[in-house]
Amino acid sequence: MNPASVLPEPSTLVWTREPANEPLAANDAPLTAVRDLIRDGNRTELVDELRRWDPVDVMQLLTRLRLKQARKLFQWLPANPSIKVVAELRPEFRAILMEESTLEQFRDILAGLDPEDAVEILNEFPDDVADELITRLPDVEDIATRGSYADDTAGRVMARKFVALPEDCTAGEAVEQMRAEADRIRRIFTVYVTDADGKLTGTVEVGKLLLAPHETRLQAIMNRDVIAVSADTDQEEVLRLARKRDMRTVPVVSTEGHLIGRVTPKQLTRIAADEANEDMLLMSGVSAEARSDDTVVRIVRGRLPWLLAGLVGASIAATVVGSYEDQLAEAAILAAFIPVTMSMAGNAGLQASAVAVQGIATGALWSGDIFYRLTKELIAALFNGAIAGTLLGLLVLTASLLVPLEAPLRLALATSLSLLCVTTLAAMVGATVPILLDKIGIDPAMAIGVFITSSNDVLGVLIFFLMATTFYLG
Repeated sequence: MNPASVLPEPSTLVWTREPANEPLAANDAPLTAVRDLIRDGNRTELVDELRRWDPVDVMQLLTRLRLKQARKLFQWLPANPSIKVVAELRPEFRAILMEESTLEQFRDILAGLDPEDAVEILNEFPDDVADELITRLPDVEDIATRGSYADDTAGRVMARKFVALPEDCTAGEAVEQMRAEADRIRRIFTVYVTDADGKLTGTVEVGKLLLAPHETRLQAIMNRDVIAVSADTDQEEVLRLARKRDMRTVPVVSTEGHLIGRVTPKQLTRIAADEANEDMLLMSGVSAEARSDDTVVRIVRGRLPWLLAGLVGASIAATVVGSYEDQLAEAAILAAFIPVTMSMAGNAGLQASAVAVQGIATGALWSGDIFYRLTKELIAALFNGAIAGTLLGLLVLTASLLVPLEAPLRLALATSLSLLCVTTLAAMVGATVPILLDKIGIDPAMAIGVFITSSNDVLGVLIFFLMATTFYLG
């Protein structure tokens, strides 16, 4: 055995929690020791030490190791620590570590668990890994049911652990039931009330339940204004509802109204992060499925369609410019203002569309105030366009004092009016298109990428040359 791979004293193999993306020099020594232990196959010593580590620290250790070593260490870890570590890992690292042998290991673990516990564990895995594990467990009906729900729905993310009691149950009995369920359910914020048929009829917040006299029936203190979602409700709609109604957890019911699960605060936070990441990728013109560890083929497949769409838009804009070849030959100075116009159009459109998408995603944009919002966008765009156009006109007049320009007043007027019109129209397009896409069931974040930029570039160039032809060359 290599002397260098002997496990250090427990006091020396200590991991210091690292801030995000900031490796600490203090962890270099334990990192080197772990690498040596993995290289020399000292599984027992290393696993015994890592059992005492927090899963977050083990996760950070895994991400600092080379991929080959991280895979081996993950395979060495026993079931419970492995599952906890998987829950802490970012999706891209979880996907890398999930090899065939590891899937077989988790299949054996899940097959020996209570179905409800197995489903809770599956919720910690990436969707593709969870789906693969479900296909390997055809005899576990409760687990397989999860696979019947579509991706990104309430049924896919809901937890099956909750406290549901009949209406005639007393507050004291409810508190006792909560205590009995404490080991099974980590956090209980709401007790659900059902009728004789098991249908959800009300909710009682834990605080209200604890303050009520023990003999009080739940039907006397429950909130009958029940807000629930079906299992096939899109997870973004669930998040929007939770934010709008300030709900910690969202109950999920079957088509018959029976309570089948709840979307927990942890899942709501995860949904918010997933949706934000998806919108960010779409706004950047990248496929929502893109990951940092994608292969070259996946990168090309995910990005090329957006680039080609941008190429089409740029080609149309170039065609518009080419159609005014005579005007450019007559006044070459106009070419200097084409980038300015296209930039202002793109920026104004992106700003307006970003606000619209945010309003749709958070539920702040209601159908009843769409006209009011669009009117505000129009007025704001007019002010922005007027100010930007005035400044550009003043710059043209100032430049005419330093360099000879033909008809500087007319040039200043043409460029100022074109900037006013371009900014206003681009802002209205940016504010309107996401709303229209949302109405027809298309993710509005897609509007912010290539579509808004390309369309506004074309419109901006067209308007600029129309203004230039009318007020400068006319």
